[in-house]
This record gives sequence, structure tokens and C-alpha cells, in this order.
Amino acid sequence: MTDGTAPTGFPRGIGAPATRALNAAGYTHLAQLSGVPVDELKALHGMGPKALRVLGEALAERGLALGGPS
Repeated sequence: MTDGTAPTGFPRGIGAPATRALNAAGYTHLAQLSGVPVDELKALHGMGPKALRVLGEALAERGLALGGPS
């Protein structure tokens, strides 16, 4: 794909551990993360600061955002 989104529905660059963590939590597409509290995502094993930053930037490009602290 040419928009920087991997076939998984998440942006390239978040890493395999973060992708697995999101999938295990039931998230399969970027838009599903809109409004999800950052603390909830931080608690997922494999989700690091870089992945959170990349996800936040990708959502912002679409006019969406992660939620605040839970």
C-alpha cells in the first residue's frame, strides 16, 4: 500500500510485538483505536512509546486521536 499502512491495517513502523498486542486485544484496524485511552494501550505487552507515537501520528493524519488517560 502506498499510504504507509501495512496490510494489518496499522501503520508501518509500530513493530511486530505491538501489532500482535493490538490484535490480541481485538484491534485489527487503526480507526478502532480512536478514543481508546493511552493507558489502556500502554498496558498491552509489546506496546512501547514508539508504537504509541506512530499510532497517534497516523490517527492525527486522519483527524482522529487516542483517548486521554483512563
